[in-house]
Order: sequence, then C-alpha cells, then structure tokens
Amino acid sequence: MRRARVREAQSRLRANRLCDKTRRPMPDSPSFQTSTAAFRGGAQHALTSVFFPVMAGTYIGLGALAHDFGLSAWWLTLSTIFVWAAPAQVILISGIGTGAAMVEVALAVTLSAIRLFPMVVALLPLLRSRTTRTGELVLPAHFTSVSMWIESLRMLPRIAPERRIAYCNGLSVAYMGTATTFGLVGYFLAAGLPSLFAAALLFITPMSFLISTARSATTMLDRVALGLGLVLGTAFAALHVELDLMWTGVGGGTIAYLVHRLTKARANA
Repeated sequence: MRRARVREAQSRLRANRLCDKTRRPMPDSPSFQTSTAAFRGGAQHALTSVFFPVMAGTYIGLGALAHDFGLSAWWLTLSTIFVWAAPAQVILISGIGTGAAMVEVALAVTLSAIRLFPMVVALLPLLRSRTTRTGELVLPAHFTSVSMWIESLRMLPRIAPERRIAYCNGLSVAYMGTATTFGLVGYFLAAGLPSLFAAALLFITPMSFLISTARSATTMLDRVALGLGLVLGTAFAALHVELDLMWTGVGGGTIAYLVHRLTKARANA
C-alpha cells in the first residue's frame, strides 16, 4: 500500500510539473516594454527572416522589368509603396509598358489585389483589442502582403496584444524598405542583367510562398486545401480555364472545408 501511495504521489508531482511547464510562456516569445521596442523587433525579424533574400531577389527582377519598359525610378518606387504587391506590380508594369488602356490595367491590378482581402480579414482579429482604435488598423491593412501575413500569423500570438500593431508595422516597413531598395538596385543594374535571370528572380516569390505555406500547414484542413490547390490549379491552367486562380481557390477551399466537417462529424459520432 505504501509503495502504491508513493507511486501515486510521484505521478501527481510529475503531472503538476508538466502543467507548470505548459503554463509558462514560450522561451522564444519576445517581450517588448514599449511600442518603439516592438517596432524595432518587427523590423529586426523581417531583416533576418527567409523572406528578406526572397524579396531582395524578386524586386531586383522587378526593377529590371520596369527599366526595360522605360518607366522611371521614381515611378517604380511609388508603385512599390502604394501597390505593395509584386504580382500586381508585374501586371501594372507590363500593362503600361505594352500600351494597354488604363481602365484595363486598373481592373487587372484590382482583381489581383482581391486575393489579399481574406488575409486582412484573418489578420485583423489578432491586431484588434478592446482599446484599439480603427485608425490604428489602417497601416497594417495596407501593409498586408503574403510575406508579412505569414510571419505575422506565426509571431503575433506570442506577443502581448498591445504591442502587436507596432510589431506588425515594423515588420512591414522593413519588408517595404527592402523591396524599394532592391527594386532600385535592379533598375540601375538592368543594362547588364540578362532577361532570363530577371525572370528567374521573379519566380523565387511564388516558390517561397509555396514552401512557407506548406511549412505552416499544421492541420488536416490546411494540408487538404494546399494539396487541392496544387492539383486544381495545375489542371485548370493546363486546360486554359478562364479565372483559373479564382476557381482553384473557391473549389479547393470549399472541398477542403467539407472534408474537414465530415471528418469532424465522424469523430464526434
């Protein structure tokens, strides 16, 4: 009986220690005393993340593309700041460079930017608190890009709610500064940059997004949606289906959601 009681007490002690460990904050959770420190922390994270070299290479290619179409360096810089989406900038530069109507170019850029709207909707609940004013969310909404969104979803849950907006802004300003700087580098190096190399640099962005999304897919719903997106997107593109990207997102996301609900219903049955 004594041995049984001793074993039971030891098991309870181990369980309590385990609970204490799980209640402690993550060892790599950053703690910022001020918003300025949070801003600097976000900027530092951006400059050391995997997206820094990816963005640098992408915007070198984008700067070379703008130079080849005869656009000015100031135009490239302002389009980076205000559009802040490399695929939309490619559409904008190629459309203007080939003499397309401005209405058509604006519509194409708008349709390309719609893909960022669900990201903004998913990010705002992490940034908003009871004391958050609506005006404070304007900059993070504009700054939302795929790279910023992926890193924000990964890092913001570890940060105190009152420091998240400052951290997010620091992250985004560093990314935008990187894009602007290396866009100008590519612009002034365009004379000696082979077109095939510039195209390869632009291809780095979608590949990095794919790898980062796959790394962040931790649930079955995420993995099914990612797998269906790869299959449906490839099939629609091969069949030359119009609006293939939209149908891939709607179809793959809906099927993945239905699979998730069905699996959850079976588990609860």
